[in-house]
Amino acid sequence: MMLRTARCRRLLASVALIYIAAPASAETLREALAKAYTTNPIITGQRATLRATDENVPIARAAGLPSANATGDYTEFVVTAANSFIALPRQAVARANVSVPLYQGGQVRNSVAAAKTRVEAGRATLRGTEADLFTNVVAAYMDVIRDEAIVGLNTQNVRVLDVNLQASRDRFQVGDLTRTDVAQSEARLALARAQLQSAEAQLISSRENYIRYVGTPAGTLETPPTLPHLPDSPASAVTVAIENNPVLIAAAKERDATRYDVGVARASRLPQISAVGGASYTNYLGSASTTDGSINTFPNVNKAVQAGLSLTLPLFQGGRPAAQVRQAEAFQSRAIENVTATERNVISQARSAFAVWRSSEQVIQSSETAVNANKLSLEGVRAENSVGTRTILDILNAEQELLNSQVTLVTARRDAYVAGFALLAAMGQAEARDLGLDGGVLYDPVANYQRVRHKIWDFGGDGEPVPVATSTAQSPAQDARVAPQRDPLLDTPVDRNPALTTGMAAPSRQ
Repeated sequence: MMLRTARCRRLLASVALIYIAAPASAETLREALAKAYTTNPIITGQRATLRATDENVPIARAAGLPSANATGDYTEFVVTAANSFIALPRQAVARANVSVPLYQGGQVRNSVAAAKTRVEAGRATLRGTEADLFTNVVAAYMDVIRDEAIVGLNTQNVRVLDVNLQASRDRFQVGDLTRTDVAQSEARLALARAQLQSAEAQLISSRENYIRYVGTPAGTLETPPTLPHLPDSPASAVTVAIENNPVLIAAAKERDATRYDVGVARASRLPQISAVGGASYTNYLGSASTTDGSINTFPNVNKAVQAGLSLTLPLFQGGRPAAQVRQAEAFQSRAIENVTATERNVISQARSAFAVWRSSEQVIQSSETAVNANKLSLEGVRAENSVGTRTILDILNAEQELLNSQVTLVTARRDAYVAGFALLAAMGQAEARDLGLDGGVLYDPVANYQRVRHKIWDFGGDGEPVPVATSTAQSPAQDARVAPQRDPLLDTPVDRNPALTTGMAAPSRQ
């Protein structure tokens, strides 16, 4: 635990240093996570679920506490039996009864233990919900950054191909190119426009998905910080994940709770002893007195108090207790198997995320090399075209290869970051306290439990619930506008023939 605390402090310090230097106008990943932490309905709903789970502890404990009740009756005997000498025309009766459980076969003890264990499972589930939400926020954040870059690259590609087409038409007019060259430029421009439209649609979808998780539209997103303390091997990732993954912890706690459920079921066939007491007050409302001198007179008021022990010894219940025990044991078996299934899933997630992260890191390195090489290739193809050894098609192909490598690069950067964060989540290190969110006081799941666990008063509540999460109904529909990109290499004309430069580089046609 001390090692994890120190690791969290280093993580907080590293992230804080990065964000201190971030521009004030840009939205950081930490700010997006903080918004989701406080306003996303997924996590606020899970907190409400945990609060409901907390109440199972006082509910279970109530079965072992004294109970008291009072009843009152008023009766008018409209017709009485002729041979009854004590039937009176009316009466009012008040009764009070108290029962104190002394022994219930361990049912209360096991019920309380099961409820407490499920509270611990609920806290672990809340941790898992935080990690899943933050992983989705990170993915949405990186999707927007990726798609904005892709739209920018495709926009510039369309602009460059448009200039290329104008240059090809100018050269065709002077007889330097054929109609085939112009058709090739037209086809590439049409394809580039189609790719741009697809990229814009994907960007709009990503921005809407960002609103779904964060609650507000994505502004100018700052480059996220480097993820620290990622494992160096799948084995180390799995070791940490098995120890800290909240979903696996929740499954183990649920398994432990079912063991107490079996004890509750077995208690239904054991004796139960309670101390009981009661008092009654009967008033015949003046109808018991007589005026004819009869000796059959009764007092108008009767009082009685009684106390004793109550023993319930089950003898035969039609097989229900045994069926309940078998059912509880079957649920326990299911919970045991669920732990194994969850462990498998956690191991798979950790290893898969590690593999994707490492693979994406290698793709980034290869893509950076490819981008640099394609830039040199494009520069060389253009230079060779200016001396007549390369065609327009060669330039178009070089530009497309450069665009493809650039798209691959920004996609790999997104995939690497999301996989790295997913790896931290699988290891149980991607929650609010691990990330050091500074959007306000962190939610304390223990505070509500401490508040309610010993409450025995029958009257009270927390008031009418009000929405905590924010609605996105008023958020504007997203568009695909991005800041224009200007790569000097791509902004240069296709043909640098001095005799045709003026006609080909017409920026007013962009």
